[in-house]
Amino acid sequence: MASPCQDSIGGSGSRTWSSVTRWTVFGTLGCLLVSVGFNALLFENLGGAALQRAMISATVLPIFLGVPLLFLLSLRLRRLAIANRRLGMVARTDSLTSCLNRGAFTAQVTTQLARAGSTPGGALLVIDADNFKSINDRFGHDAGDLALTVIARAIRSVLRAGDLVGRMGGEEFGVFLPGVDADITRAIAERIRSAVNEAEFVPRGTVQALSVSIGGAVFGSAIGFSELFRIADQRLYDAKQTGRNRVTIVAADQFFPQALQRA
Repeated sequence: MASPCQDSIGGSGSRTWSSVTRWTVFGTLGCLLVSVGFNALLFENLGGAALQRAMISATVLPIFLGVPLLFLLSLRLRRLAIANRRLGMVARTDSLTSCLNRGAFTAQVTTQLARAGSTPGGALLVIDADNFKSINDRFGHDAGDLALTVIARAIRSVLRAGDLVGRMGGEEFGVFLPGVDADITRAIAERIRSAVNEAEFVPRGTVQALSVSIGGAVFGSAIGFSELFRIADQRLYDAKQTGRNRVTIVAADQFFPQALQRA
């Protein structure tokens, strides 16, 4: 399954190859039509033999010159398009975990929330690694970075196509689940928690358990990202305060009804 954290370059690469083919074929045909039409008008009074030679020249030259030139030009444009896509993905992606960075995650979720009626509700999860400072203190920051990649991989392993994952900063992640209700949200959050618990993390040869606390807000009406995040973040705080390694989910309209009074 493709990672929910990243855009795929492979598919766009195949599309740009088809674009190279189209530009080469149709560009050459266009050159042929122009060349043949121009020569037919310019040399129509030269007689049959001369006109025939002119038509041959008008056909051969665009093929032998146009095909390689158009192919090389299209190939350069393809490489530029792929490079631009990669730069765009780098700008949107957290370099450590390969998830969306905070800015890209916020922008994409905001866009989906603004599409009124396109998705019947959904949920935002805020996920935070438990006792993360102790991992850094005991095993070093390299082990902490490894723990974050393990957690990110565990989160991705249970999500659906179309779900979004972002690293919000430090050891905190955000997950946006479009089109889900409270029961599905709770089930996905529990699968994430279990996947992290079961993930293999062995810093310096020592088996170390990982766990996360998860707060979630489920919405069924119009709501902004900042309100939704505030609700989910408060639920995360509650999960931390009541023992960690647990899931706390709430309906946004019950927790913060004034956030849903927007048209």
